[in-house]
Amino acid sequence: MFADYAKITIRSGKGGDGCVSFRRELYVPAGGPDGGDGGKGGDVICVVSDGLNTLNDYKHRRKFQAGNGIQGSGRRCHGADGDDCILKVPNGTVIREADSGKIIADMSHDNRKVTLLRGGRGGKGNQHYATPTMQAPKYAQPGQPAREMDIILELKIIADVGLIGFPNVGKSTFLSSVTNARPKIANYHFTTLNPNLGVVDIPESDGFVIADIPGLIEGASDGIGLGHEFLKHIERTRLLVHFVDAASTEGRDPVNDIKIINKELSDYNPILAEKPQIIAANKTDAMSAEDE
Repeated sequence: MFADYAKITIRSGKGGDGCVSFRRELYVPAGGPDGGDGGKGGDVICVVSDGLNTLNDYKHRRKFQAGNGIQGSGRRCHGADGDDCILKVPNGTVIREADSGKIIADMSHDNRKVTLLRGGRGGKGNQHYATPTMQAPKYAQPGQPAREMDIILELKIIADVGLIGFPNVGKSTFLSSVTNARPKIANYHFTTLNPNLGVVDIPESDGFVIADIPGLIEGASDGIGLGHEFLKHIERTRLLVHFVDAASTEGRDPVNDIKIINKELSDYNPILAEKPQIIAANKTDAMSAEDE
């Protein structure tokens, strides 16, 4: 299952409380305060994992919490820090505040690690509060509280080339021909329901990545036919290859198809309409001599 959206709750760790303790040893009747500091609460950290390409890990688990700091103890012993909570996400994940929609981080390119919530600071033990006039303080500082926030993870695929066009115009067939990707191919609409990625290998080069974007339809920019879910994956491509059914096998005018899809791109995000675009006239083998 391909998951490119998830809403989760994250919570940092609470800081450990400082300790109230006094040194008590034989022949040391008034050793003074020796309460240790509490440990720091764990942070919530997001990192990019190159081995991931979906947000499936966040579909069935919705709450992620870092460890709490441990309370300090006597003999000036510092409490242990809480464990950090590491969220692994694919390259291209955008993190937003659920309430405001504000972007917290865009985990793409060189931005591979970000701290979303910091854990609470540990409280100071009573040893820090001894003064000449208060030599036996019976209080310590509590640890700072944890912080909690609802966030949205949204994956936008990063690819060099994006294949766009109406359903059933041959995008998946092309992807399977030029890369090692094996998308589902069949002669019906919306055979492809999720973006597929393939790598084109070029001798003496790193090659490039192609993304097969599921078929767009008129009204996609308004969300019709899962339009928003498909269009967002085009935003980070460098070049668009626009496939059209040149033979009009389904009765549509290929020139009009081009205008419709380009209008949907422009309505969704004007920047998409400005991307370099190659028109690929497909299914020419099914054209009549007159149409050619």
